[in-house]
Amino acid sequence: MAEVLSDSLDLEALRSFVAVARLGTLAAAAQQRHRTVSALSMQIKRLEARLDTRLLVRGARGVTPTSSGEALLGEARELLRRHDGLVARISGCGLSGRVRFGMPEDYASRLVGRLLPDFLGRHPDVVLEAVTAPSGELARLLERGELSLVVALDRPHRLSGGEPLWRTTPVWAGAKDLVLGSADALPMALHPEDCPYRQLGTEALSAIDRPWHGVFTSTSIHALETAVESGLAVSILERDRLTPAMRELGEPEGLPVLQGCEAQLHYGRRVSAASWPAVEALGELLKQQLARRD
Repeated sequence: MAEVLSDSLDLEALRSFVAVARLGTLAAAAQQRHRTVSALSMQIKRLEARLDTRLLVRGARGVTPTSSGEALLGEARELLRRHDGLVARISGCGLSGRVRFGMPEDYASRLVGRLLPDFLGRHPDVVLEAVTAPSGELARLLERGELSLVVALDRPHRLSGGEPLWRTTPVWAGAKDLVLGSADALPMALHPEDCPYRQLGTEALSAIDRPWHGVFTSTSIHALETAVESGLAVSILERDRLTPAMRELGEPEGLPVLQGCEAQLHYGRRVSAASWPAVEALGELLKQQLARRD
């Protein structure tokens, strides 16, 4: 039995490794873990010695996981999640802390309907705040430490290190009875500058020198959809948001094919140690529910 125990992994060393991989520097991870940098470095070295492989490599912007480190990262997160869940169930002490979750409004109904009530039902002591904003704004809020985790598209402000969730299917949307010539200046209904689909559309139109002008701008997806249904303007929507009053536009109207985006999950780098287990639990629940949906 003693030999088996000597082969086990140190859970606290795994927590430190996950923190370093997520935050990108030993200093930031040490601050969150309330340890010195040297103590954290020693934990990582012992973990590498135990597994007989290099887990982290230093670069110009900090440390990043090696291929072995990436493989361990996913397994370690799952192991720690299960361990913490077991302790919470047996001890009767659930997760606590504060979680600020950001998502684009276009996908709020997909994410909020079951995800957030389910999460709060499992973890009633967690203080949860959910906000909607365009992906570009969400990226900036995350970088400033104002959000714990976000679901955001990979443009117009690209974040590094995100976990892929799904691919989007943007299409040109117009009213069902809209008549539009292939050379006409395109009347557009768009989100503000931080919207990925605004960037996709304007870049695609510029590439073919197609003139356009903004007729209607709004942060509300429902307002844009109303503008399309009324024939006021053309917009770019997810294909599954087309209503019976709309139709997909394309080559006959002189419009280029749109490239999709990737929706990604990103964790903040300034989450407190007390709140991190709850933040990670929400991220894991989100991935599980999306996997069941697919």
